[in-house]
Order: sequence, then structure tokens, then C-alpha cells
Amino acid sequence: MPLVAMVALLSACDKDNYTEPKSTLSGQIVYQGEPIGVEEGQVRLQLWQPGFGKLAAIDAPISQNGSYSALLFDGSYKLVFPRNRGPFKTIAKDATAKDTLFVSLSGNQKLDVEVMPYYMIRTPQFSGGESKVNVSLKLEKILTGTEGKDIERVSLYVNRTDFVARATNVAVTDVAGADVKDLNAINITANVPALSPAQNFVFARVGVKIKDVEDMVFSPVQKVNL
Repeated sequence: MPLVAMVALLSACDKDNYTEPKSTLSGQIVYQGEPIGVEEGQVRLQLWQPGFGKLAAIDAPISQNGSYSALLFDGSYKLVFPRNRGPFKTIAKDATAKDTLFVSLSGNQKLDVEVMPYYMIRTPQFSGGESKVNVSLKLEKILTGTEGKDIERVSLYVNRTDFVARATNVAVTDVAGADVKDLNAINITANVPALSPAQNFVFARVGVKIKDVEDMVFSPVQKVNL
């Protein structure tokens, strides 16, 4: 058999014998069991498999509803957030592990990751009409003292689809943090432009930008009739 043909045959056999990952690790990023909304694909978990040298981390992007999912081989993994990412602080388990989570995966597994957000958006109430979207909400400051941070702005984002964020919107209204006088009484209105093709509904959510924190915390997406 010619050498080239033999190499091709061996290569094909290697591909056929390759075992693909079949186990799914999934869950949500939560505070006291409540999912934390973020911007789609902007925050991620990283999974490292100890004992495999300098292999790159496996990224698990976090969806806008706070969920994540990764298809993996069975084995032991370390879960970490990239430094200074996410609108929250990670929780240190102890002096040795710090904020690293360890998981031994054998088949599909659910794992929620508990964090400490700077703020939580409470009781957002959306309404619409006359090409406007209105929202009233409260903000709860979770981290206080030396760990606490001020609000840079509170924003109402509106989009024609249910992917709503800074980069995907048809309307946005920002309220500067200095103009938020009462965390328990925040009201924002956004004017919705004419949509083409026309539709009589939109999707909206509130985002909070925290000073010196890149990623925003978001409310769940809400469909609003115009």
C-alpha cells in the first residue's frame, strides 16, 4: 500500500475512534438561589482540568438569564470566573481553595454558582403604550462598606426581539446614578421608534452599571405590548 494512502487510512481511523465529550455541566449564577441576569455572552465561567499541563481553559458563556452549559468529558474540573468579570464578587470558600469551585463530573450534572452581586434589581414593573415603555423598580444594595460600589447609571433597554442589551436595542434611556435619589422608587421611560416591519410589542429589561465594574446586572427580559 502506498505510504500516502496508509497515512490517510490511519488518519481516518483516528477520527472514527475519537471519543467526543458526552456529559453536560449546567446551572445558573445565583444570589441566594435567585438567578442573576447579565449581558448575553459577556460574562463566562472558565473550567480547568487539573493534571493536563497548560491546556487552555474551557469557556462556558453565561446567557442573559444567568444560565450556563458546557459539554465535557467526565473527570475533575476547577471552575473560576476570569478576574474582574461579572457584576458581582465571588465567594471565597476557604483560604486554600479561595473562590475556586471543584466538581467531579460523571454524567450530566447541575451546579448553581453562588455569588455576591453589588446590586439586585427588585420588582421591575413594565408597561407600554403610545410608543413608550415605562418601568418602575427598586434596587437593593447587597455589598456595603468597603466592598460596596456606587451606581454609575440605570438604563432601560428596549428591543424588537428578546435579546436585549447594550449592543442589541432599538431604544434606551439612561438615568445617571447621581440622579437616583431613592433606590426604592426608580421610574424610567423609553420612546420606541417606528419599527419596520411594524409590530405591536417589544421586549425590555433594566440594566445597572456599577462604577468601576465593566459588566452590568440586568433584570429578566419582559415582553411589553405597545
